Amino acid sequence: MLKNKIDIFAEIRKGIEYTPLLCKKLPQYDLAEIEKAFSKNATFILKVDGNSIAVSWWVSPKRTRSYPYARVYDSFSFSGKKATIIPIIKDEGKEGDRDFLQWDTVSLMSLLGIYTIISYYSDASRSSRYRNKITNQRFDVVHVKEEIERLIHYQSDALHWNLSQIDKIGEISQKSFEAYKLISKRLGVQIFRRILLFYMR
Repeated sequence: MLKNKIDIFAEIRKGIEYTPLLCKKLPQYDLAEIEKAFSKNATFILKVDGNSIAVSWWVSPKRTRSYPYARVYDSFSFSGKKATIIPIIKDEGKEGDRDFLQWDTVSLMSLLGIYTIISYYSDASRSSRYRNKITNQRFDVVHVKEEIERLIHYQSDALHWNLSQIDKIGEISQKSFEAYKLISKRLGVQIFRRILLFYMR
């Protein structure tokens, strides 16, 4: 056990300046095609009500899995509003990994001016290799569409939007909990749900 504790503080006074390089050319989709976009691209542009928004999405809320920052970075070349979709929890079942969203992940997105949509998985497939593991998890598209439609008309900055998303953690966690119960029952896969209690206390 560590006896000495060091606190490090920093202040960003002049903002963040950068020139994005080597970003991928982003394909464009209408909002109605979002499921197709998810299946083909990690980052893309959505056209909604005559507006456009760059969207990236995370496979897991864990920052060191599946290189999520690369997905976000590819949206930097877009001059308009940029959003990223992060699952609040990813539970792969009793024989898989369990990851959940950390506060500092959302904080970093705010610092970069990225609007974060905290969502949840509502569908999955059973692993062909492990009895109690699921794979190919998919977002609740209805929830994601609703949040994107709200975001298109949102006029404040990413920080205020992201704080409002944090305020809905309990509600989103409950939806995730219920979705995983249905997935578990439908696929016959045991899923750990203890970590959901962290958000619902």
